[in-house]
Amino acid sequence: PLEMSAKQPVPFLRQVVSVTKKVRRDPRFDDLSGEYKPEIFMKTYSFLDSIKKQEKEMIQKQLKKCRNMEQKEKLQQLLNRMTQQEQAQKKQQKLRERELSLKRQQRELAKQGKKPFFLKKSEKRKLELAEKYAELKRSGKLESFLNKKRKRNAIKDKRRLPSQKNL
Repeated sequence: PLEMSAKQPVPFLRQVVSVTKKVRRDPRFDDLSGEYKPEIFMKTYSFLDSIKKQEKEMIQKQLKKCRNMEQKEKLQQLLNRMTQQEQAQKKQQKLRERELSLKRQQRELAKQGKKPFFLKKSEKRKLELAEKYAELKRSGKLESFLNKKRKRNAIKDKRRLPSQKNL
């Protein structure tokens, strides 16, 4: 038997035989799971989009039939969340396509023998903003967007100004 020191208190649950721990692995960080490629992922799980679309239609039908206000509110929140997820996915897809097109252009230039030029993050952001403005102008919502932005900036400026009490 193992001899224990009398000066240290004996632990309440002392392990007599050591138990081997099960090794759990996280597929996000493990090399065994392979490399994550968004294009392949989107192709593999594209069937989920149709299922989500059906679920969304089903929720809309339930929302029209529902009489209970609490249930109606929950369904409305669920519908809003689903639409937001859909919009975020579209936005991400657009961003991915834009990056791929930039890469293709760089490859074309490299084939022609020119030195590749990579955009900075700030430059990419400016291009994205210009595209957003063009889209808003096309849809006719540019004025309302700019008005909202002006109001937001005015509120921020007001907050930054010293209050009238201090003067």
